[in-house]
Amino acid sequence: MLSELGDEEKAILKALNELKEPAGCAAIGEKAGVNWRRVMGKLRGLSKNGYVESPVKGKYVITDKGKQTLKY
Repeated sequence: MLSELGDEEKAILKALNELKEPAGCAAIGEKAGVNWRRVMGKLRGLSKNGYVESPVKGKYVITDKGKQTLKY
């Protein structure tokens, strides 16, 4: 599954997994080493595909699907 994702998407999922709480694009980008604008764009796709969700407007968390993907 992880092979479907690019390096930036993988870095974003890993960052969210480590952050443990809902985080905004700037915090995710800082942790992932990805520009926050790129993070914003990538999160749309990750959200659409069920890897992340947004429990609070502008904040994201990794889903169980996202966590499963990190295991491979």
